[in-house]
Order: sequence, then structure tokens, then C-alpha cells
Amino acid sequence: MRINPASFRAILFTFLTLLLCSAFLLAQAGPKYDTATEAKFKGTVEELKMPPKAKDIAYLTIKSGPDTFDIYLCPKSFIDDMGVSFAKGDEIAFTGSKIKQGDSDMVLAREVVKGTDTLVLRDEKGNPVWNWKH
Repeated sequence: MRINPASFRAILFTFLTLLLCSAFLLAQAGPKYDTATEAKFKGTVEELKMPPKAKDIAYLTIKSGPDTFDIYLCPKSFIDDMGVSFAKGDEIAFTGSKIKQGDSDMVLAREVVKGTDTLVLRDEKGNPVWNWKH
């Protein structure tokens, strides 16, 4: 059985398009929350990094004892919707997953407590509670 060149090109184009779309979706998935590495932390906010785009992830730089590290929260739009604010010097406690992203360590927050306010960012399995389509 012979496949004519036009059909072969159409099949190849479809396959390559699906492959490219799959690679793009995997790249957009970002780091995955790992409940096995979940821990509780306390620290002082050094800086809040709010990205320019609403869908980009906001994060805090935290000082805990001699260590300083970044805690990735959620999309900026979700923080805006929740009416939450953080400032340098705020004392917070949080639950998060310490994971490896390339050569660096990062913490993905599941829950952040500031004073009497608790901001829930992920469910018990680590799935985001925000809507990415917002």
C-alpha cells in the first residue's frame, strides 16, 4: 500500500502539531506540589514579588533564622481577589512543599497564616484552589 505524498505530509503535519502542543502544555504545567516534602515553616517577610501579569505567580522572600528563601504563592490575580497583602517585616507561618526546580530549591505554599488570617492556596493534595482562567 502506498500513501500519496499529500496524505503523508498531512499526517506528518498533524503529528508534529500534536507533539508541539503536548510539549507546550507540559512546559506550562510548572513545578508540581509534592505532599511527601510538605513541612511547616515560620519566618519574616523580606519582600513581596508581585509580577506585572495577573496570571504570573507572586512570591515572598522569607527570612527564617539564618536562611532566606522564596515561597511561591499563587497568581497575582488570586491575591488581588482575596484582598490579601504582605509587607516587609510581617511574621508569617506557612505550610509548603520544598521541591527542586532545575538547580535551585523552591517552596510551593499550600497555606499561609498571617496574624489571625489564613490564606488557603492549595487543597490537602496540593492542587491549586485558584482558577487559572481568571
